[in-house]
Amino acid sequence: MRPRDLALALLVVVVWGVNFAVIKTGVAEVPPLLLGALRFLLAACPAVFFLRAPKVPWQLYLAYGMTISVGQFAFLFSAIHVGMPSGLASLVLQSQAFFTMLFAALWLKEGWRSSQLVGLLLAACGLALIGSAHGVSMPLLGFLLTVAAASLWAAGNIVTRAVAACGPINQLAFVVWASLVPPLPFLALSLLIEGQPAMAAALSDFSLRSFAAVAYLAWAATLLGYGLWTRLLSRYPANQVAPFSLLVPVVGLTTGWLVFDEVLRPVHLAGGALLMLGLAVNLFTTRLLGWARARP
Repeated sequence: MRPRDLALALLVVVVWGVNFAVIKTGVAEVPPLLLGALRFLLAACPAVFFLRAPKVPWQLYLAYGMTISVGQFAFLFSAIHVGMPSGLASLVLQSQAFFTMLFAALWLKEGWRSSQLVGLLLAACGLALIGSAHGVSMPLLGFLLTVAAASLWAAGNIVTRAVAACGPINQLAFVVWASLVPPLPFLALSLLIEGQPAMAAALSDFSLRSFAAVAYLAWAATLLGYGLWTRLLSRYPANQVAPFSLLVPVVGLTTGWLVFDEVLRPVHLAGGALLMLGLAVNLFTTRLLGWARARP
């Protein structure tokens, strides 16, 4: 990966790491599904009036919006709403990297290196450790919802690869126009699950704090974060880009500790360490072997 693209990947890591604390702030005042609708409504408008829609089949706009936007964030926002710690959510969600590898192998026929299989096994052990420690500090429902969110993010990554096959496009414009898909499904789900009284109460008491949360989620996490992420996925194989997201918990856990005083149990730290080790194996093993073979 080129140094400039590596720097962009790390910028996404920081933006998305802080994102989890912002979500926790948002769902404290706004029902999670309604928060999702507001996020993508603000991400689409007014930007959609200044960017031309890329020539991508409407089916891919719909698939991207329903997987990486509606599916992922309906589950993630709900997970944090029911008590999943924001820092721990940032950790568990990164299992999307390994769901992406699995989906890429099944649907895109991308091959796996032995180092990726080792990394996958380490990550699976880490998730098992984290999931085994459910209780008051981490409800099981919150954990399962976060894993579901990770699988939908991974499915969205595969859709992104299909978008890339359409040829060079404006990645930011694609993210903006795809943001037109989620608001109506989110509003329908909010009305069905959260109810009209809860929606009305949240909107009538909408505070500056709530707006700041929605603005960050829309402009930083969605437009900047996903615009760059989609750009990287269009240039590199999915199984090369996805592991970078495993660095997000470094920021997410730190932010959760500083802002909400979230403290993880030792088993959570052990599971997180295995996830991070899986990232290291995926990113560096092949490079180190290549460097070693190149030495005289």
